[in-house]
Amino acid sequence: MIITDDLSKNFDSFWAVDGVNLRVMPGEVLALLGPNGAGKTTTVRMLTSVLKPSRGQAQVAGFDVVHDAQKVRASVGVLTEQHGLYGRMPANEYLDFFGQVYGMDFQTRRARSARLLSDFGLVMDAHRKIGEYSKGMRQKLALARAMLHDPPVLLLDEPTSAMDPESARLVRDSIRELRSARRSIVICTHNLAEAEELADHIAIIRQGVIIASGVTAELKRTLLGPVEYEVRFGAPLPAETISVPAGTHIVELGADWFRFSTIKPSETNPILLRQLLDQGFAVVSLREAPRSLEQVYLQAMSQVPEVEPAYA
Repeated sequence: MIITDDLSKNFDSFWAVDGVNLRVMPGEVLALLGPNGAGKTTTVRMLTSVLKPSRGQAQVAGFDVVHDAQKVRASVGVLTEQHGLYGRMPANEYLDFFGQVYGMDFQTRRARSARLLSDFGLVMDAHRKIGEYSKGMRQKLALARAMLHDPPVLLLDEPTSAMDPESARLVRDSIRELRSARRSIVICTHNLAEAEELADHIAIIRQGVIIASGVTAELKRTLLGPVEYEVRFGAPLPAETISVPAGTHIVELGADWFRFSTIKPSETNPILLRQLLDQGFAVVSLREAPRSLEQVYLQAMSQVPEVEPAYA
Protein backbone atom coordinates (compact mmCIF):
# COMPACT_ATOMS: atom_id res chain seq x y z
CA MET A 1 0.00 0.00 0.00
CA ILE A 2 2.98 2.31 0.66
CA ILE A 3 6.35 1.85 -1.05
CA THR A 4 9.27 4.27 -0.85
CA ASP A 5 12.68 3.88 -2.46
CA ASP A 6 15.46 6.28 -1.48
CA LEU A 7 12.83 8.90 -0.61
CA SER A 8 14.68 12.13 0.16
CA LYS A 9 13.96 15.83 0.63
CA ASN A 10 16.42 18.69 0.51
CA PHE A 11 15.73 22.20 1.85
CA ASP A 12 18.32 24.83 0.97
CA SER A 13 21.14 22.25 0.89
CA PHE A 14 19.92 20.51 4.08
CA TRP A 15 18.72 16.91 3.79
CA ALA A 16 15.66 16.74 6.03
CA VAL A 17 14.92 13.20 4.77
CA ASP A 18 17.74 11.16 3.30
CA GLY A 19 17.15 7.78 1.66
CA VAL A 20 14.04 6.49 3.44
CA ASN A 21 12.90 3.02 2.35
CA LEU A 22 9.53 1.83 3.66
CA ARG A 23 7.11 -0.97 2.87
CA VAL A 24 3.62 -0.96 4.37
CA MET A 25 1.38 -3.82 3.29
CA PRO A 26 -2.43 -3.70 3.18
CA GLY A 27 -3.83 -4.25 6.65
CA GLU A 28 -0.64 -3.16 8.43
CA VAL A 29 0.02 -0.35 10.88
CA LEU A 30 3.45 1.28 10.81
CA ALA A 31 4.62 3.47 13.68
CA LEU A 32 7.18 6.05 12.57
CA LEU A 33 9.16 7.12 15.63
CA GLY A 34 11.82 9.74 16.16
CA PRO A 35 12.69 12.95 17.98
CA ASN A 36 11.40 16.35 16.94
CA GLY A 37 13.02 17.40 13.68
CA ALA A 38 13.88 13.83 12.68
CA GLY A 39 12.01 14.02 9.38
CA LYS A 40 8.70 12.35 10.26
CA THR A 41 6.44 15.21 9.16
CA THR A 42 8.47 15.82 6.00
CA THR A 43 8.15 12.14 5.11
CA VAL A 44 4.37 12.27 5.62
CA ARG A 45 4.11 15.41 3.48
CA MET A 46 5.89 13.65 0.63
CA LEU A 47 3.59 10.64 1.01
CA THR A 48 0.58 12.95 0.68
CA SER A 49 2.01 14.73 -2.40
CA VAL A 50 2.19 18.01 -0.51
CA LEU A 51 5.97 18.07 -0.95
CA LYS A 52 7.81 16.83 -4.02
CA PRO A 53 10.77 14.53 -3.27
CA SER A 54 14.21 15.84 -4.14
CA ARG A 55 15.39 12.29 -4.79
CA GLY A 56 13.88 8.83 -4.89
CA GLN A 57 10.27 7.86 -5.36
CA ALA A 58 7.16 6.71 -3.51
CA GLN A 59 3.86 5.05 -4.31
CA VAL A 60 0.74 5.31 -2.16
CA ALA A 61 -2.26 3.07 -2.87
CA GLY A 62 -0.65 2.26 -6.21
CA PHE A 63 -0.21 5.90 -7.28
CA ASP A 64 3.06 7.76 -7.75
CA VAL A 65 3.32 10.73 -5.37
CA VAL A 66 4.71 12.98 -8.13
CA HIS A 67 2.94 11.89 -11.32
CA ASP A 68 -0.40 10.96 -9.71
CA ALA A 69 -0.52 13.60 -6.99
CA GLN A 70 -4.27 14.24 -7.22
CA LYS A 71 -5.08 10.52 -6.98
CA VAL A 72 -2.72 10.16 -4.02
CA ARG A 73 -4.46 12.99 -2.16
CA ALA A 74 -7.84 11.38 -2.82
CA SER A 75 -6.55 8.07 -1.42
CA VAL A 76 -5.19 9.29 1.91
CA GLY A 77 -6.67 10.59 5.12
CA VAL A 78 -4.32 12.86 7.02
CA LEU A 79 -4.22 14.04 10.61
CA THR A 80 -1.58 16.74 10.93
CA GLU A 81 -0.14 18.40 14.00
CA GLN A 82 -1.83 21.65 12.92
CA HIS A 83 -5.44 20.62 12.32
CA GLY A 84 -6.58 23.51 10.15
CA LEU A 85 -10.06 23.50 11.68
CA TYR A 86 -12.49 26.32 10.83
CA GLY A 87 -13.41 27.78 14.21
CA ARG A 88 -16.56 29.60 13.07
CA MET A 89 -18.18 26.51 11.54
CA PRO A 90 -20.26 23.96 13.46
CA ALA A 91 -18.76 20.49 13.38
CA ASN A 92 -21.55 18.94 11.28
CA GLU A 93 -21.26 21.67 8.63
CA TYR A 94 -17.49 21.34 8.68
CA LEU A 95 -17.62 17.62 7.91
CA ASP A 96 -20.29 18.19 5.25
CA PHE A 97 -18.06 20.80 3.60
CA PHE A 98 -15.13 18.40 3.41
CA GLY A 99 -17.43 15.66 2.17
CA GLN A 100 -18.26 17.92 -0.77
CA VAL A 101 -14.56 18.59 -1.33
CA TYR A 102 -14.03 14.82 -1.53
CA GLY A 103 -16.85 14.56 -4.07
CA MET A 104 -19.16 12.54 -1.80
CA ASP A 105 -22.89 12.64 -2.53
CA PHE A 106 -25.27 14.12 0.05
CA GLN A 107 -26.59 10.87 1.51
CA THR A 108 -23.12 9.30 1.80
CA ARG A 109 -21.45 12.25 3.46
CA ARG A 110 -24.41 12.77 5.79
CA ALA A 111 -24.41 9.13 6.91
CA ARG A 112 -20.64 9.01 7.22
CA SER A 113 -20.51 12.27 9.22
CA ALA A 114 -23.22 11.09 11.60
CA ARG A 115 -21.39 7.79 12.16
CA LEU A 116 -18.06 9.46 12.89
CA LEU A 117 -19.55 12.08 15.20
CA SER A 118 -21.20 9.25 17.10
CA ASP A 119 -18.05 7.13 17.22
CA PHE A 120 -16.05 10.00 18.69
CA GLY A 121 -18.70 11.15 21.14
CA LEU A 122 -19.37 14.46 19.42
CA VAL A 123 -23.06 14.08 18.56
CA MET A 124 -24.26 16.38 21.36
CA ASP A 125 -21.76 19.04 20.23
CA ALA A 126 -22.25 18.69 16.49
CA HIS A 127 -24.03 22.07 16.18
CA ARG A 128 -21.53 23.97 18.32
CA LYS A 129 -18.90 26.11 16.64
CA ILE A 130 -15.52 24.40 16.50
CA GLY A 131 -13.89 27.42 18.13
CA GLU A 132 -15.72 26.46 21.35
CA TYR A 133 -14.27 22.94 21.35
CA SER A 134 -11.60 21.77 23.77
CA LYS A 135 -8.23 20.58 22.42
CA GLY A 136 -9.28 16.96 22.77
CA MET A 137 -12.57 17.55 20.96
CA ARG A 138 -10.75 19.31 18.13
CA GLN A 139 -8.37 16.39 17.86
CA LYS A 140 -11.28 13.95 17.54
CA LEU A 141 -13.00 16.11 14.93
CA ALA A 142 -9.78 16.36 12.91
CA LEU A 143 -9.48 12.58 13.02
CA ALA A 144 -13.12 12.25 11.89
CA ARG A 145 -12.33 14.53 8.95
CA ALA A 146 -9.35 12.34 8.01
CA MET A 147 -11.58 9.26 7.98
CA LEU A 148 -14.57 10.89 6.30
CA HIS A 149 -13.99 9.60 2.76
CA ASP A 150 -13.01 6.10 3.97
CA PRO A 151 -9.48 6.27 2.49
CA PRO A 152 -7.29 3.18 1.96
CA VAL A 153 -4.34 4.93 3.63
CA LEU A 154 -4.36 6.89 6.89
CA LEU A 155 -1.41 9.05 7.92
CA LEU A 156 -1.82 10.13 11.53
CA ASP A 157 0.50 12.57 13.28
CA GLU A 158 0.15 12.29 17.09
CA PRO A 159 -3.46 11.03 16.92
CA THR A 160 -4.07 11.09 20.70
CA SER A 161 -2.17 14.20 21.74
CA ALA A 162 -4.05 16.59 24.08
CA MET A 163 -6.62 13.88 24.87
CA ASP A 164 -7.74 12.63 28.25
CA PRO A 165 -7.16 8.88 28.86
CA GLU A 166 -10.76 7.94 28.02
CA SER A 167 -10.73 9.80 24.71
CA ALA A 168 -7.29 8.45 23.85
CA ARG A 169 -8.54 4.91 24.41
CA LEU A 170 -11.55 5.61 22.19
CA VAL A 171 -9.27 6.79 19.38
CA ARG A 172 -6.91 3.82 19.75
CA ASP A 173 -9.89 1.46 19.59
CA SER A 174 -11.08 3.24 16.44
CA ILE A 175 -7.65 2.90 14.83
CA ARG A 176 -7.61 -0.79 15.70
CA GLU A 177 -11.05 -1.27 14.12
CA LEU A 178 -9.95 0.57 10.98
CA ARG A 179 -7.34 -2.07 10.26
CA SER A 180 -8.50 -4.21 7.39
CA ALA A 181 -7.14 -6.12 4.44
CA ARG A 182 -7.61 -3.05 2.28
CA ARG A 183 -6.32 -0.25 4.52
CA SER A 184 -2.89 0.73 5.83
CA ILE A 185 -2.10 3.18 8.61
CA VAL A 186 1.05 5.15 9.42
CA ILE A 187 1.23 6.69 12.89
CA CYS A 188 3.81 9.29 13.90
CA THR A 189 3.88 9.46 17.68
CA HIS A 190 6.01 10.11 20.75
CA ASN A 191 3.76 7.79 22.76
CA LEU A 192 5.85 4.61 22.63
CA ALA A 193 3.35 2.52 24.62
CA GLU A 194 0.68 3.49 22.10
CA ALA A 195 2.96 2.60 19.20
CA GLU A 196 3.73 -0.80 20.70
CA GLU A 197 0.03 -1.47 21.25
CA LEU A 198 -1.12 -0.52 17.75
CA ALA A 199 1.71 -1.11 15.30
CA ASP A 200 2.71 -4.21 13.36
CA HIS A 201 5.98 -2.63 12.30
CA ILE A 202 8.21 0.05 13.79
CA ALA A 203 10.54 2.42 11.95
CA ILE A 204 12.83 4.73 13.93
CA ILE A 205 14.08 7.79 12.07
CA ARG A 206 16.86 10.12 13.14
CA GLN A 207 18.17 13.09 11.18
CA GLY A 208 16.21 11.97 8.14
CA VAL A 209 17.59 8.41 8.12
CA ILE A 210 15.87 5.17 9.17
CA ILE A 211 18.19 3.73 11.84
CA ALA A 212 16.09 0.69 12.80
CA SER A 213 12.97 -0.99 11.46
CA GLY A 214 11.06 -4.23 11.84
CA VAL A 215 8.41 -5.88 13.97
CA THR A 216 8.68 -5.06 17.66
CA ALA A 217 9.70 -8.55 18.76
CA GLU A 218 12.43 -8.63 16.11
CA LEU A 219 13.78 -5.23 17.17
CA LYS A 220 13.83 -6.33 20.81
CA ARG A 221 15.93 -9.38 19.94
CA THR A 222 18.26 -7.39 17.70
CA LEU A 223 18.80 -4.38 19.94
CA LEU A 224 18.27 -5.77 23.45
CA GLY A 225 19.71 -9.24 23.06
CA PRO A 226 18.25 -12.66 23.97
CA VAL A 227 15.02 -12.91 25.93
CA GLU A 228 15.43 -13.06 29.70
CA TYR A 229 13.06 -14.51 32.28
CA GLU A 230 12.09 -13.37 35.74
CA VAL A 231 11.08 -15.34 38.83
CA ARG A 232 9.33 -13.61 41.73
CA PHE A 233 8.77 -15.00 45.21
CA GLY A 234 6.26 -14.42 47.98
CA ALA A 235 9.00 -13.83 50.56
CA PRO A 236 12.58 -12.53 50.65
CA LEU A 237 15.17 -14.98 49.37
CA PRO A 238 17.38 -16.73 51.93
CA ALA A 239 21.08 -16.05 52.02
CA GLU A 240 22.08 -19.37 50.42
CA THR A 241 22.69 -19.59 46.72
CA ILE A 242 19.76 -20.62 44.55
CA SER A 243 20.35 -23.80 42.58
CA VAL A 244 19.56 -23.51 38.87
CA PRO A 245 19.75 -26.07 36.05
CA ALA A 246 22.68 -26.35 33.68
CA GLY A 247 22.39 -23.91 30.81
CA THR A 248 20.70 -21.30 33.03
CA HIS A 249 22.54 -18.11 34.00
CA ILE A 250 21.33 -15.69 36.70
CA VAL A 251 21.64 -12.18 35.28
CA GLU A 252 20.35 -10.11 38.20
CA LEU A 253 19.34 -10.92 41.77
CA GLY A 254 16.94 -8.91 43.96
CA ALA A 255 15.52 -9.28 47.46
CA ASP A 256 12.58 -11.43 46.36
CA TRP A 257 13.24 -12.01 42.67
CA PHE A 258 15.89 -12.92 40.15
CA ARG A 259 16.29 -12.65 36.39
CA PHE A 260 17.96 -15.31 34.29
CA SER A 261 18.81 -16.26 30.73
CA THR A 262 18.64 -19.64 29.06
CA ILE A 263 19.22 -20.97 25.57
CA LYS A 264 16.39 -23.49 25.67
CA PRO A 265 13.57 -22.08 27.84
CA SER A 266 11.08 -24.78 26.85
CA GLU A 267 13.41 -27.35 28.42
CA THR A 268 15.06 -25.53 31.32
CA ASN A 269 12.18 -23.39 32.64
CA PRO A 270 10.02 -26.35 33.78
CA ILE A 271 13.09 -27.94 35.42
CA LEU A 272 13.96 -24.68 37.18
CA LEU A 273 10.41 -24.23 38.44
CA ARG A 274 10.32 -27.78 39.82
CA GLN A 275 13.69 -27.32 41.54
CA LEU A 276 12.57 -24.08 43.19
CA LEU A 277 9.35 -25.66 44.46
CA ASP A 278 11.24 -28.71 45.71
CA GLN A 279 13.59 -26.39 47.60
CA GLY A 280 10.59 -24.86 49.35
CA PHE A 281 10.57 -21.46 47.64
CA ALA A 282 7.19 -19.67 47.43
CA VAL A 283 7.18 -18.97 43.70
CA VAL A 284 4.65 -16.31 42.74
CA SER A 285 5.46 -16.09 39.03
CA LEU A 286 7.88 -17.15 36.31
CA ARG A 287 7.54 -15.11 33.15
CA GLU A 288 9.41 -13.50 30.31
CA ALA A 289 11.03 -10.32 31.60
CA PRO A 290 9.16 -7.32 30.20
CA ARG A 291 11.06 -5.31 27.58
CA SER A 292 9.41 -2.17 26.30
CA LEU A 293 9.55 -0.33 23.00
CA GLU A 294 11.02 2.56 24.98
CA GLN A 295 14.09 0.42 25.71
CA VAL A 296 14.34 -0.44 22.00
CA TYR A 297 14.04 3.22 21.02
CA LEU A 298 16.67 4.42 23.48
CA GLN A 299 19.05 1.64 22.52
CA ALA A 300 18.68 2.44 18.82
CA MET A 301 19.35 6.10 19.52
CA SER A 302 22.43 5.30 21.60
CA GLN A 303 23.92 3.10 18.88
CA VAL A 304 23.68 5.80 16.23
CA PRO A 305 25.46 8.92 17.45
CA GLU A 306 24.16 12.31 16.40
CA VAL A 307 26.18 13.80 13.56
CA GLU A 308 26.40 17.15 11.88
CA PRO A 309 23.50 17.70 9.46
CA ALA A 310 24.14 16.53 5.91
CA TYR A 311 24.29 19.32 3.35
CA ALA A 312 24.17 18.99 -0.40
